[in-house]
Amino acid sequence: MKNTARLPVALVTGGGRGIGAATSGLLAQQGWAVLVTDVDAAAAAQVADEIIAAGGTAVAVQGDVASPADWQRLVSTAHLHLGPISGLVANAAHNDTAAVDELPESSWNTIIRVNLSGTFNGIQACLPDLRATSGSIVVVSSVHARFGIPMHAAYAATKSGLEGLTRQLAVELGPNIRVNAVRPGPVFTAAWSELSEFDRQRTVNATVIGRMGTPIEIARPLAFLLSNDSSFITGAVLTVDGGWSVAKDSA
Repeated sequence: MKNTARLPVALVTGGGRGIGAATSGLLAQQGWAVLVTDVDAAAAAQVADEIIAAGGTAVAVQGDVASPADWQRLVSTAHLHLGPISGLVANAAHNDTAAVDELPESSWNTIIRVNLSGTFNGIQACLPDLRATSGSIVVVSSVHARFGIPMHAAYAATKSGLEGLTRQLAVELGPNIRVNAVRPGPVFTAAWSELSEFDRQRTVNATVIGRMGTPIEIARPLAFLLSNDSSFITGAVLTVDGGWSVAKDSA
């Protein structure tokens, strides 16, 4: 779908489900043309089709964020159909849960490659566009970056790394490009539905709000930080966790 209205262009990774899908849809509602990318081509296409059906502008492209070659293809597709990228939402992530002494090296490498290197690859590929458009980057972190939670060593390492990268790039790329992060807490997505009722309730009880978040409740702060409404915010990490972190701090 062509961006005939010359809307600003946002690229959302991991856009086929959960937080990425909600963010893609919300950005389209707010007047962005959205390139929805996901390793699952069908999931990305479904989100783009829903955006178009609702009157928005979107293109779906399958892509592996860990592949620099795929990133060049994503940027080229954006130029062909939508225009230069002025907003990047780095949301794609992978996780394998295991005790640290049982985590295979292959799993460690995959998590690092997707979560940390994938974000770095995307920022590098989009930089010429972001510089030309005075654009914005928002990275999706996690409360795992701040709190130790068993069975998530590699995931926590990548999310901590992403927050460090956010602060570093805010300094290095400013003032022309703003770089921020959102640190979600427990959000009800498909992955959570696989947990037992006991584990889900334990998570709910650990929040101050008394429930899990929803993808749209993470999409809203992501969209805010991507937009010019947050024009004086850069290098920030915004925690959106229903008070989960506050409860942990006061325990």
